[in-house]
Amino acid sequence: MGSRESLAKRVAWISVISNIVLTLGKLIVGWMGNSDAVFADGIHSAADVFASIIVLVVIRIANKPADQEHPYGHGKAEIIVSGIVGMILLGVAIYLVYEAIIGFFHPITTPSMITMWVAVISYVSKVLLYRYSKKIANEQSSKAIEAIAYDHKADIVASIAAAIGVLLSILGENLTINELLYGDKVATIIVAYLIFKIAKEMVSEAFDILLERNIDLEILTEYREMIASFSEVKRIDRLRAREHGHYILVDLRISIDYDKTIKEGHDLSRQIKKKLMKKHDNINEVLIHLNPYFKE
Repeated sequence: MGSRESLAKRVAWISVISNIVLTLGKLIVGWMGNSDAVFADGIHSAADVFASIIVLVVIRIANKPADQEHPYGHGKAEIIVSGIVGMILLGVAIYLVYEAIIGFFHPITTPSMITMWVAVISYVSKVLLYRYSKKIANEQSSKAIEAIAYDHKADIVASIAAAIGVLLSILGENLTINELLYGDKVATIIVAYLIFKIAKEMVSEAFDILLERNIDLEILTEYREMIASFSEVKRIDRLRAREHGHYILVDLRISIDYDKTIKEGHDLSRQIKKKLMKKHDNINEVLIHLNPYFKE
């Protein structure tokens, strides 16, 4: 658990430092270089800094073991963070659309070429950060780190859209094509839409987990097949599983022959639990209820 927390903190700190550098660069260059798209991308990166700091604060809480007041652990703290980050991104998307629409009613100023290069540098940086964060998130089954990874993913598409928008505006001025002059504004709206789409997915997933939605049917079917492989299990009466942050809780009801002893039932339960947890290391607990089975 200590290693998991250490990795999560490392990812969060790398995200904080890189986003601070990118935020300052995009805000300053976007403002001075007359690019709303790059400046908007800088606002997004500023939101990323805030999100990464929230993750740093919550990581320690999420990795605390179960206690008397929280018998199922503190894993949902990561889900709350993921939801908060998603809502922050929703707010950023709405702000960007507002700024872009306002820009259409003001005189168009062509962005400078340096703003495009800043967007390209941001794109390359975010691709590397996304791949690294996503890899660690998958390895550690961490929703908090996954939220950071999706933040980077949103920046990837935002940066490339900003770069294309700036390039179109510059081409519009050089080729005297007035329609292309609005490329920077259109890019800002595209950036906002892409951010909104990712934010919506994050918020929806967070709500689903907080409302204890069942896990994916494919994984649940795999659990069912493993349980049914025990000959002593005559019937699976109910199988439920829910995500609790970075781990899963399984709730199982099975029927075994009515004349089995308590010890035999206990031993079978331990074997099932051990097999499930060995195959799926993200399972934290398996709660098994035994029902008597009578032959018809």
